[in-house]
Amino acid sequence: MEGTGIEVEAKLVTVMPDELHRLIKKKLEGAGLYPEQAQEVASHLVFADSSGIHSHGAVRVDYYAERIAKGGLTLAPDVSFERTGESTGIFHGDNGIGQYVANLGLKEAIAMAKEAGVAVVGISRMSHSGALSYYVKQAAEQDLIAIAMCQSDPMVVPFGGSEIYYGTNPIAFSAPRKNGPPIVFDMATTVQAWGKILDARAKNKAIPDTWAVDKEGNPTTNPHDVHGLLPISGPKGYGLMMMIDILSGVLLGLPFGKHVSSMYDQISEGRNLGQLYIIIDPKKFTDIDSFKDKIETTVAELHEVKPATGFSQVYYPGEINQLNYEKHQQKGIPVEESIYAYLKSDLIHFDQYGGKGAFA
Repeated sequence: MEGTGIEVEAKLVTVMPDELHRLIKKKLEGAGLYPEQAQEVASHLVFADSSGIHSHGAVRVDYYAERIAKGGLTLAPDVSFERTGESTGIFHGDNGIGQYVANLGLKEAIAMAKEAGVAVVGISRMSHSGALSYYVKQAAEQDLIAIAMCQSDPMVVPFGGSEIYYGTNPIAFSAPRKNGPPIVFDMATTVQAWGKILDARAKNKAIPDTWAVDKEGNPTTNPHDVHGLLPISGPKGYGLMMMIDILSGVLLGLPFGKHVSSMYDQISEGRNLGQLYIIIDPKKFTDIDSFKDKIETTVAELHEVKPATGFSQVYYPGEINQLNYEKHQQKGIPVEESIYAYLKSDLIHFDQYGGKGAFA
């Protein structure tokens, strides 16, 4: 692409979900992860790729494998659930792999919400946990409303600043439906998640100049030159990322802001990240059938909104990810050719992340 230093678009191959799951699980086990945990992580990454969230899919396997192989997480974590109130608790993750630990904590939060009506559960000391939509969707499938949020390593330039401070700090929401899959909405508080830039790197694609800045603080279209991400809507996104950092970090007594560990710097050490779930049982507030009927009406009415020029239809937030999931589960998942080759190879990892900064 002219002016970006990127000339060749990467090739994609189509891989069926079962095969992709098998390859990811085998690679993670080869790095040293226990089968039960590798099973969970692989399910999560296949879900992300199926949903079109390729930034949190197979592109992450090399990094996870290197961290596992170099001792950067607890292979047999001593996890425990501490109930701190009638509807509050902390799941202690002992720096286990994020998807496995976060899923265990989710089960405790769901059980508590069904009992108390509302549950606020923090996940303390875990590694990178992937796409939050994976967790909130599970709650909605059990007729619960869910909100999830988590910290990430500092890589965002705060509004009005020229140095990074907060992470991309994502948040996700879900609600059950009557006649279809749950509504699931998942977003970073940056214009785009860092994983989207990783995906652009893997595919040798330029990025919009509104996503990030280079080391001089200037907008860049080259994903390899990124040295700072931008918050969504300026001060509004900046405020949201601060809120999420407080609720999933400060509230749990964990490192916060610029003190959150880098994903790559100390790859042989635990990351001590935090995540927060807010789970609500609609039945404690209204009739569940009436609630789900109104969600169906919302979906139908959004679909009936006249589309703007250049759009064929109005979708509810997160619907395109759901449509991607349904299509890719049936027809296969597009995976960058070099990632697929790596997954099929005997190589455990490329030894390319350890000791590098946030934008490795």
